[in-house]
Amino acid sequence: MNALRMLLLLVAAHVLAGCAAEATDACRGQLGGTLDSAMVDAESRLANGCGYEFERYFGELLTIAEANPDRRNAQHFSEFLLRQTAAGTISRRTAEGLYNRYFNIKFVSLQGDYNTCSQTCPVRARVLSTMQTELKDKELGLLRVSNDPASFYRADHLYKEAELVLEATCRACEAGNGR
Repeated sequence: MNALRMLLLLVAAHVLAGCAAEATDACRGQLGGTLDSAMVDAESRLANGCGYEFERYFGELLTIAEANPDRRNAQHFSEFLLRQTAAGTISRRTAEGLYNRYFNIKFVSLQGDYNTCSQTCPVRARVLSTMQTELKDKELGLLRVSNDPASFYRADHLYKEAELVLEATCRACEAGNGR
């Protein structure tokens, strides 16, 4: 009886492993074609167990859109993210963060209520580095994917303003602390 039970467990494990391998193989291939067809493909894969590949698919979609920049691409990404939120693949917060990181002029890396002197100034180099990285993402989303140079240059201007304001604020904080 134990040998039969063991054999059944081995067969079941083999079948399950085969199913998992099929799902993994279906998730691995690159997206291709137009942005619309690639989004449909990504959504199909995500709905069929490939949610762990969301970040890779999102990056591939950006690359596909970059090859055919169009102002409507930002709207396509917004709709894609909303559908993935509705499907439960990503949270609303993640969707908003991704959209704003690539397609909005405001910086998601410099948000929140905090005391600039005590919380931001000690790590201002890291904050500015993070904002610089986000500016590169905005260059991809706003300029190279959406063909919206005016918005990208506004984002670049906001980055430079934030850099100046943060530097002046931190100097004032240091002066106020008797340094």
